[in-house]
Amino acid sequence: MKENVSDFLVRRLSEWGVRRIFGYPGDGINGVMGALNRTSAELDFIQVRHEEMAALMACAHAKFTGEVGVCIATSGPGAIHLLNGLYDAKLDHQPVVAIVGQQKRAALGGNYQQEIDLISLFKDVAHEYVHMVSTPSQIRHIVDRAMRIAQAERNVCCIIIPNDIQEMDAEQPPHEHGTVHSGIGYKAPRVVPWADELHRAADTLNAGSKVAILIGAGALNATAEVIKVADLLGAGIAKALLGKAAVSDELPYVTGSIGLLGTKPSYEMMTGCDTLLMIGSSFPYSEFLPEEGQARGVQIDINGRMISIRYPMEVNLVGDSAQTLRLLIPLLKQKNDRAWRERIEKNVAEWWKTLEARATESANPINPQRVFWELSSRLPDNCILTCDSGSSANWYAQNLKIRQGMMASLSGGLATMGSGVPYAIAAKFAHPKRTVISLVGDGAMQMNGMNELITIAKYWRRWSDPHLIVMVLNNRDLNLVTWEQRVTEGDPKFNASQDVPDFPYARYAELIGLHGVRVDRAEDVGRAWDHALNTDRPVVLEAYTDPDVPPLPPHVTFKQAKAYASAMLQGDSDSAGVIKQLVKQIFA
Repeated sequence: MKENVSDFLVRRLSEWGVRRIFGYPGDGINGVMGALNRTSAELDFIQVRHEEMAALMACAHAKFTGEVGVCIATSGPGAIHLLNGLYDAKLDHQPVVAIVGQQKRAALGGNYQQEIDLISLFKDVAHEYVHMVSTPSQIRHIVDRAMRIAQAERNVCCIIIPNDIQEMDAEQPPHEHGTVHSGIGYKAPRVVPWADELHRAADTLNAGSKVAILIGAGALNATAEVIKVADLLGAGIAKALLGKAAVSDELPYVTGSIGLLGTKPSYEMMTGCDTLLMIGSSFPYSEFLPEEGQARGVQIDINGRMISIRYPMEVNLVGDSAQTLRLLIPLLKQKNDRAWRERIEKNVAEWWKTLEARATESANPINPQRVFWELSSRLPDNCILTCDSGSSANWYAQNLKIRQGMMASLSGGLATMGSGVPYAIAAKFAHPKRTVISLVGDGAMQMNGMNELITIAKYWRRWSDPHLIVMVLNNRDLNLVTWEQRVTEGDPKFNASQDVPDFPYARYAELIGLHGVRVDRAEDVGRAWDHALNTDRPVVLEAYTDPDVPPLPPHVTFKQAKAYASAMLQGDSDSAGVIKQLVKQIFA
């Protein structure tokens, strides 16, 4: 049987090393679905509940494997649904290729059903490469270029295939003028700075007496090098959220997260340092970095576009983090005065005690911090953590001690709700032998997480280890936004927008064949985690928590305090509980 364009597409993706595609069917991609069916032994199609989830899973696959994530959707509405997940990949610099169908070429421009100008639609999110196949001989170079550019630029690319093209016979491009003859293969180059720039950076870092290091996702593969530099310079290490797994929180000089969801030791280190070394991070909140003029700066980033845009750096090193640090380390001098490091370690030790005190304060019925604190000591070796956007990200950022060998991620640049569960599913497909734990708020769970539990129920028996836990904070409130209304706007809680319906998440899990655990007493939280971590199938752990526990920032400004007071004075519906919990947390 002669190979058609769809068969060629699937085979070419397989030759590029793609083993899994996340998507949802539709008549705009029926040709490709047929090809996937014919080659199901080589390329696994994972059926999601919504196309946005397919794109989020493709992004997570890229994050947890380093490979290109691939998603597929039909024309029109299916293609539109991909966008949010694709923007998640774009803003977090992940290589993802989206394949979308289109109406027959003869109908284009005729206001046909589901006809969308897909090139314009994807032009921003896939700005590095978005093209429509208009003749069979194009498919080879369009696939090759999309796969190669996604890796080279660490960005989103999009292939659009009209459904009449999908069923045409595949053609090799003729050997004549006006044709393109592409091939397979890409390996990232070795990118390192010039020697003179490395010497300038070393001179700056050697001159500092109070060095602070900030790492992000770009340091995930440079763990040993970051630790060596920190030891030489007597520095502390703060972590942007996407870099949480880059170094272990068990190291006494790791100050943890930074920013609105950050820690007090990170804030104090940044306000007290005289030198800042930023590695693989585009952390956006400049108010949590040193004030201009306070510190000299050195930045390392693989992307020259991201250099010196958060802080005016003195030396900018464009290169791979691990390779650049290996070249930099021989130029650094061991700092014998460890007073700065000792101060950082003291602050970190006191902070962990503070977090424990906060987490164990009583609440009605459960303090959400306790849910995360009890998990922290129980995290299995080499587990993978995913987290959603919302107040769950606060407690994830502050209360979980990541150990070496673990992986963790969330939606960073986009901070989209609804990413926690699809991230966990993609992680489990990529690493079926590892325990995966997803930490989700009830708002995100109701948005789309509950639907993707059906995907878990569909596929979990294929995983060699069944341990996947979805923890839901059931606080009946869009909690992070509620607190933002109070603290940034000075407005009381807007009940009509913020109240979330109560829902029996654990019972729902049981209904679809998973295991459900519901906990509503603080003294039972540890046992609930023990149970969830030792079941024979995926688990939904529903924690019934108190929405009045405040997600305190590392430093409360006068403006924030004034706004909070204004919200309370205007008659916040939860003011009594909020004030009570705020007092408890401050004293803790």
